[in-house]
Amino acid sequence: MDLQGTGAGERPRTPVDVFEEQRPRLFGLAYRLLGSAAEAEDLVQETFLRWSRAGRIEVPAAWLTKVITNLCLNQLASARRRRESYAGPWLPEPVLTGDGVLGPLETVEQRESVSLGLLVLLERLSPAERAVFVLREAFGHSHAEIGDVLGVDEAYSRQLHRRARAHVGEARKRFGADREQHRRIVEGFLAATLRGDVAGLERLLAADVVAWADGGGTTAARRPVRGRERVLRYLRGLSARPEASAVTAAVAEVNGEFAVLLRHTGELRAVMAVEIGDGRISAVRTLVNPAKLAFAAAQLM
Repeated sequence: MDLQGTGAGERPRTPVDVFEEQRPRLFGLAYRLLGSAAEAEDLVQETFLRWSRAGRIEVPAAWLTKVITNLCLNQLASARRRRESYAGPWLPEPVLTGDGVLGPLETVEQRESVSLGLLVLLERLSPAERAVFVLREAFGHSHAEIGDVLGVDEAYSRQLHRRARAHVGEARKRFGADREQHRRIVEGFLAATLRGDVAGLERLLAADVVAWADGGGTTAARRPVRGRERVLRYLRGLSARPEASAVTAAVAEVNGEFAVLLRHTGELRAVMAVEIGDGRISAVRTLVNPAKLAFAAAQLM
């Protein structure tokens, strides 16, 4: 491992320096694999502990990628069992991405790779398929590199990638609006919801819109709400709650998309992410589970 400084008078780079350079990428990789910011942070720390004991490593980035990917694969097996018994719909933990915490999100593909919608679709994949998909699609690794990470040959990595794309398949939706259009739709959705503007919401919602709410078994709806009329009633019910008048709302970038942050007495209480298709809202995903809001709440401090 090259730990030399980059110029005269600079102190030598330490193993901690090398790891800290890789930390954002490792966190972004683990989050995409797990859909949990808290678990991703834990595995980044475990990777650091292994790194600190590893001794000389010729290619730190490759070694670290292999370690954290395999830690995530082990975690995914138990995570799937927990999610099968989860109370109500399961959604990934939201992450505020305006400050680049999940890496560059400059292209449509990069933003899609962290969207709540795609992360939900990745739950359909086996752990190995998910790892190949993320390493290839989000980070651009070759199949030879992925094979080395997973301990498989290049041909099998290609096979896993084809299978992953087929499983995600037609359900995978590209961003249906440019950034400014998406922002306008989200802002219009927020204003109409807070005012109880039924006509305004009708214009924004697709006929087959679906609303999910992840409350971890608390007050949120336990089943998806499907169709414009039912979603309208659902949203009107939210705006009619007594505490709604004390809620403050703002639009922010969450998982690469614009979303609504709802706070009550200064605390983050909900994140509402909307998915756009053909100029209308095709999905609404609301997170109210306090445990899943903890990472985003800390980002706001």
